[in-house]
This record gives sequence, C-alpha cells and structure tokens, in this order.
Amino acid sequence: MTLPARPRGQAGRGVDEVSALDKRIIEHLQQDGRRPFTQIAAELGVSEAAVRARTNRLVERGILQVVGVTDPLKLGFQQQAMIGVRCERDRLLQVADAVSAFPEVDYVVITAGAFDLLIEVVCENNEALLQFLTEKLRAVDGVRETETFVYLRMVKQTYQWGTR
Repeated sequence: MTLPARPRGQAGRGVDEVSALDKRIIEHLQQDGRRPFTQIAAELGVSEAAVRARTNRLVERGILQVVGVTDPLKLGFQQQAMIGVRCERDRLLQVADAVSAFPEVDYVVITAGAFDLLIEVVCENNEALLQFLTEKLRAVDGVRETETFVYLRMVKQTYQWGTR
C-alpha cells in the first residue's frame, strides 16, 4: 500500500500526532499541572526549553489544557446533577450551543442512545437547580424532554487517565 505524498512544507509528524516525549510531558502535568518545567525536564532527560516549547505547542493545538480544578462542594455549591436532554430532531446542535452558554453548565456532550445530550450542572442549592431547569433549560427552543440525575455523592472524578 502506498501512502499519499505529504504536501510540501509538512515534514515530520501529522497534524494531531503526539510524540512519546509529548505524552510523557502530558503525564507529568496530569499528576501536577504546577510542576516546574525544570523538574519535568530533569526527570525526562531533556532541556527546560524543550519541555516549555512542547507544552506551548500542545496547548496551541488544543491537545492540552492546564487548569485549576476545584471541588464545587468546598466552594459552596451544594447541588450537582447530570441531565439527559431529548431534543427536537432538527434542533440538536442549536440546543447544544444554547445550553453550553449557561454558566451553571460545565459539561455538554452529544450522545447516541436514550438522550441526545448529557449535560452536567453545578448549582448553589436545590432552589437554584429548580430555577435552572424551569426557567432556563426547558425554555430553550428545541428541548423536548429532560431527565435529571441529582448527585448524592461524587465517588470518583479524575483527570489523570494518562496518554496510553
């Protein structure tokens, strides 16, 4: 089998290809996003400049995002829920965009199965969740049905799945 020729000016890796070194850098940052580049470089046997450049490239390409993850309960938010949303057939993408804009929503995914969308919300309390459901979510044009799954206890949430 012959592979198609690479367009001129595109030497090396493909657009979304991630090198073994990139993966090792990502794994270090998943363990501690504040870990100094000098420490990562020393552990990987490369220069700090290489770690910095590769990390910046991964961020620019949308492969890596280094953020501070908080515990909503410790910040005073008392109610989290996963909500399944069924949409009108021709409005799925518009509903997904509209729902994504709500500040209570931190996760939106288009799914195959019983629901068209799954969204996660973080609210101050039950009253705020009720207000979100009745005044915001169900008011979105194209939302047909919703089913709310209130979180009783978060057992596991991780961002350290490695790079395989």
